Amino acid sequence: VTLSRNPFRSKKKSALGRKLAEMHKSAKSDKGYGFYVENTIGSTPQINTWTADWIEFYSKHRLGYQLKLISQRFGDSAIYEKGQRLIEKMHLLFDGAVIEPCLLHGDLWSGNISADANGDPVILDPACYYGHNEAEFGMSWCAGFGGDFYSSYFEVMPKQPGFEKRRDLYLLYHYLNHYNLFGSGYRSSAMSIIDDYLRMLKA
Repeated sequence: VTLSRNPFRSKKKSALGRKLAEMHKSAKSDKGYGFYVENTIGSTPQINTWTADWIEFYSKHRLGYQLKLISQRFGDSAIYEKGQRLIEKMHLLFDGAVIEPCLLHGDLWSGNISADANGDPVILDPACYYGHNEAEFGMSWCAGFGGDFYSSYFEVMPKQPGFEKRRDLYLLYHYLNHYNLFGSGYRSSAMSIIDDYLRMLKA
């Protein structure tokens, strides 16, 4: 199927934030965290085994899986070992946060945002699963969301305690995936996030 792509205009970022938040708020799962099928993030397998606890799911099927692939493909024991230390302490970043399994696009960057014939935002090429809504911002480093997007989003889905401390945790998954997909050019970004968390958490 060929889709016609219309340019996404920056003046519509507020609408994108609101619509995304409405999707997160309304599309919930009673099965926990995961998805009905396995899928991919880029060409990397994405494991979506249903899991009752978000921290367990993200530790095992997101960060842990990417770290394992890096160790196997590149023999990078340093990032693997430090990443495992972070995983052991990661729960401390979620104190006070109420987490529900929301339907996520899963790979939301500028290349996957377009517009319909009326100029309203549409999102394409997903890597869907049910997860913590904050994980949707993991590709924000190449999405260009901007202040209007976030303001509109948080009007519908208010920030949870500890949001700022968790932001880089969700960037980390995608930096690790880019390391796996494209090589060591992304290693330093991933390692920097891990090192910062290890210092913060005294791990």
